[in-house]
Amino acid sequence: MAVNTVALRVNMRGDTQIENLTQSVRSALAESELEAGIVTVFVKHTTASIMIIEDEPGIRADTKAFWDRVVPADPAWQHNRRNPGEDNGHSHLRGQLQGPSVTIPFSEGTLHLGTWQQVVVVDFDTRSRTRDLIIQIMGE
Repeated sequence: MAVNTVALRVNMRGDTQIENLTQSVRSALAESELEAGIVTVFVKHTTASIMIIEDEPGIRADTKAFWDRVVPADPAWQHNRRNPGEDNGHSHLRGQLQGPSVTIPFSEGTLHLGTWQQVVVVDFDTRSRTRDLIIQIMGE
């Protein structure tokens, strides 16, 4: 079984910004020349997550509203209190809940995404950062 690993860097601004990665994943798969297997997309940060969503403006707004309600910013989070200058305790918690990766099967060189499914990175942090991601393709 072959394994291809592609590094990807994405400049993000935080505040639950969503960036679509679907074309980058499709390009990495095409360049691998593999026909069947799985693709894993992984973000190497604890304040960002990978998700599959229907990427349209309403869902982007609803996603931000959801996270703001479920895990609000709060200076009382222990991460903020114990680490002077930190204000992103909620960002870490959101990342823990959502998770750092997704895995997508593929065959005939094509991702098995549904009609509306798109792969995105969501940056929960409180400031701009460059995010390092890994697209790993395993198959034959």
